[in-house]
Amino acid sequence: MNKVNVKPQTMLYPVPSVMVSCRNKKGENNIITISWVGVVSSDPPMLSIAVRPERHSFNMIQETKEFVVNLPDEKLLYENDFCGVKSGKNVNKFQELQLTAIKGQYVKAPLIGECPVNMECKVKEVINLGSHHLFIAEIINLQVNEEYVKDQQVDLENCRFFTYQKGTYHGLGEVLGKVGLSVRR
Repeated sequence: MNKVNVKPQTMLYPVPSVMVSCRNKKGENNIITISWVGVVSSDPPMLSIAVRPERHSFNMIQETKEFVVNLPDEKLLYENDFCGVKSGKNVNKFQELQLTAIKGQYVKAPLIGECPVNMECKVKEVINLGSHHLFIAEIINLQVNEEYVKDQQVDLENCRFFTYQKGTYHGLGEVLGKVGLSVRR
């Protein structure tokens, strides 16, 4: 195989596309779409989101040190995209998109009722990395639509999530295997 060197860039695709809701100390809500998101610890459960300082949500999250990561399904593709291309400085996204702001149990930031999974998060650390600041946060509460919970276990097999890949959104395809497939006989 022949390889060609290209300018270094982020090429870790596909990635999730999530809707992060936040609230400032004045009580104003916003939603920002983020694809630079990832798991950083399972015990305690923690994740990270990367946000540009010029984004409207940046100061809200910086000020309150909390947010909610909401996982949208395919039914929310339009809303997810809208929240990524429109600024909360100019539009109330909850109102414009007729999304339901649900009171969080442990954070003041609202959950998005239409999203099947909502993770209430408290920021533990902020790292300035250049174009983005990385907010490392502990997941302090998890809410999941009841149809995806069976015997106290979360089963998202039938939840139609989507991914982001270099300017395009993609649905998830067929299951290719289960963990441990390489050692099973």
